[in-house]
Amino acid sequence: MRTFVCFFVLFSLLPVFAAESLRLDVRQFELSNGLKILILERHDSPTFAAQMVFKVGSVDERPGITGVAHLLEHMMFKGTQIIGTKDYQRELPLLKEIEAVAVPLSEEKAKGGKADQEKIAALQKKLDELQAEHRKLVVKDELWEIYLRNGAAGLNASTGSDYTHYYCSIPSNRLELWCWLESDRMRNPVFREFYSERDVVTEERRRSIDNNPQGALWEQLTAMAFTAHPYQWPVIGWMSDICAIRREEVEQFWRIHYAPDNCTMVLVGDIHPDQALPMIERYFGGIPSQPPPGRVRTVEPEQRGERRVDVEFDAEPMVFLGYHKPAIDDPDQYVLDILQSLLSEGRTSRLYKSLVLEKQIAVQAKAYAAPDKYPGLFIFVLVPRSPYTAAELLTAFDAEMEKMITEPVEANELQKVKNRLRVDFIRGLETNEGLADKIAYYEALYRWEYVNTLLENWEAITPADVQRVAAKYFLRSNRTVAQLVKPEGGKE
Repeated sequence: MRTFVCFFVLFSLLPVFAAESLRLDVRQFELSNGLKILILERHDSPTFAAQMVFKVGSVDERPGITGVAHLLEHMMFKGTQIIGTKDYQRELPLLKEIEAVAVPLSEEKAKGGKADQEKIAALQKKLDELQAEHRKLVVKDELWEIYLRNGAAGLNASTGSDYTHYYCSIPSNRLELWCWLESDRMRNPVFREFYSERDVVTEERRRSIDNNPQGALWEQLTAMAFTAHPYQWPVIGWMSDICAIRREEVEQFWRIHYAPDNCTMVLVGDIHPDQALPMIERYFGGIPSQPPPGRVRTVEPEQRGERRVDVEFDAEPMVFLGYHKPAIDDPDQYVLDILQSLLSEGRTSRLYKSLVLEKQIAVQAKAYAAPDKYPGLFIFVLVPRSPYTAAELLTAFDAEMEKMITEPVEANELQKVKNRLRVDFIRGLETNEGLADKIAYYEALYRWEYVNTLLENWEAITPADVQRVAAKYFLRSNRTVAQLVKPEGGKE
């Protein structure tokens, strides 16, 4: 007996889009356990794009376990009680032994200079022996191999501040295989090779942040810009937290946040709902729901003055600026989309034309205003051109932003920006993967129907709206400036 509730959202997906005509024919269903299913039929080829989107990201963490959402994403590819193992029953005692050694080893290492090095060496030796024994029972990357042997492409996952999603494209006659694989790892994941994978993440952090000037600058910008809200910590987590996270903490995080009622399944392509839904119900319907996870209640206090932070790094100068902006459900986000494009998209954008082409004071001047679930940041990235300094570039940037606030944008310039936004957005919807990504993205942040209103809301924006929003958010008192500087004695 089917136990899903069905809702129909019927619109027409036209081959050519006018500003007011984008309507995705998405059919929405919900199982009794709360799993939401969004299906968009496109029968151009015998394939479909699939995404499993969990409404959990680094924003749902707490001090001490930052990075747990990202680490969990890694662990979800390690298999289940069926996949990735030669004998799960023989694995179990070894996994317990590994945990019994790895936990005290992490605790001893956390003591720093007071740690007992002989104890560390003995525990590390024992851990290496246990992990070597355990590897004999592991079928490495079996999940990936099954997908690849069955024609899947683009299998991957991503963790952000607000969501985690798992995605791939696969032949439509492999729908049942996809249901079996994804329901199995949603229900019965086994976090094998946990401590070796944790080491992989620490190396990822070293590469992307600790030894990367842009990564280090971004991390310090957000840490300085947010004093209360959890957007202040990096998605990958603080190094000390990554090194100390235990497998049981990741399992607890999984139990709370990876329930079907915190997940949306998005299927786009050669899918027939009448055939697919009974199959989805059979595989996913028995997974129990969980109490709703607590959502972030902390509201970032209003900033009362410009904040600045210098990051020492032996690299070329660079400046990141972050202006506080509202969440996705605020109408001003539509105007901020326009401002991002107006300021930095293309060779005719204001910052590029002024700072890069005319003044030749910068080699890069980019803006980023992606929507966020909670109030976030409108980011600018400025890279000065030698011999100009970061301070000189920032002065020129401020002059351009002052024009943005005091001088209304001309109607024809605004219309060009709208046209470019519309073309770029529609181009991103040409494939099953692009459509699935947009639907899943907006569903995770707010609601999927947001995609159906973007074009008309952009088109409705006036020059007065642009000037009003620029004046509201692009204030020095509302921004944080993070600057890359050479350490004393660094190479010139």
